[in-house]
Amino acid sequence: MAPSAVASFFHSSNNTVCVMDASGHLGSTLVKRLLHRGYTVHAVVQSELQADSCFGDDKRLKVFHADPLDYHSITEALKGCYGLFYTYEPPQDQITYDEYMAEVEVRAAHNVLEACAQTETIDKVVLTSSATAVFWREDRKSSSSDFDERHWSDVSFCRKHKLWQALAKTLAEKTAWAMAMDRGLSMVTINAGLLMGPDLSVDKSYLKGAAEMYEDGILVTVDMNFLVDAHICVYEDISSYGRYLCFDCIVNQPEDAFKLASMLRPSLPQSCGDDDDQGKRIIQQKITNKKLNKLMVDYARGSQLGQIDEV
Repeated sequence: MAPSAVASFFHSSNNTVCVMDASGHLGSTLVKRLLHRGYTVHAVVQSELQADSCFGDDKRLKVFHADPLDYHSITEALKGCYGLFYTYEPPQDQITYDEYMAEVEVRAAHNVLEACAQTETIDKVVLTSSATAVFWREDRKSSSSDFDERHWSDVSFCRKHKLWQALAKTLAEKTAWAMAMDRGLSMVTINAGLLMGPDLSVDKSYLKGAAEMYEDGILVTVDMNFLVDAHICVYEDISSYGRYLCFDCIVNQPEDAFKLASMLRPSLPQSCGDDDDQGKRIIQQKITNKKLNKLMVDYARGSQLGQIDEV
């Protein structure tokens, strides 16, 4: 987006957006960054308690309590919004994904996209998906090309190996794309790597099959700031389209793998034991995010993501 286009966007009245779910780490960070950039934000949280205490006092912020399975509560939160940042967060009492949660996430995606279609002001939807919706398939080892946004995880493979988070993200994203195309909605998805942050733990459903991901050269992580920048970039850049793999680190060296393992299990010995040839082996990277990197480089020429734009 050229500088003049950025300026006209922020000087228009179309700068009200909705963030759902805003109670998670990504959602709450997105809310703060969007407010910082001059947006008016409808922040959707899961509980009444979060609605009262999740955010500070800002006149451009409205907090809503809405259930993604309750169509009417979603439409209320979307009123007057021109964009939606949608990230599905499992209920707080659900630590990890299972087959049932996959069904719930699909129903939630259907509800949210239908609500967007019925909200006349919505111009664009940014849906947070996962890199696990890209690479889990039987032929991943024999593929001659790197994984990118054109690839989809195989649903049957995910079910067979009980990769429930990958199954949920794949089915929910496909449902959202079907709804968007059927209802004529403009949508972009961010297929994010493992989010590094304070809530990172060995229980993260993304990590099911982590050893295989590492050996296949597809274990990728993403820093919160990079992930938030990517969301804002694909929303504001009028040239964005389709899916975008989002990561800023590939775990393909023993020291990187040990560093990640130490974060997941702090009690591990403080040595990676890389004195032998096996410990020095670098895994060939088999996944690429060139599409997103190009968009963000081009976008940065016209707008600084971390700065406040005048309104």
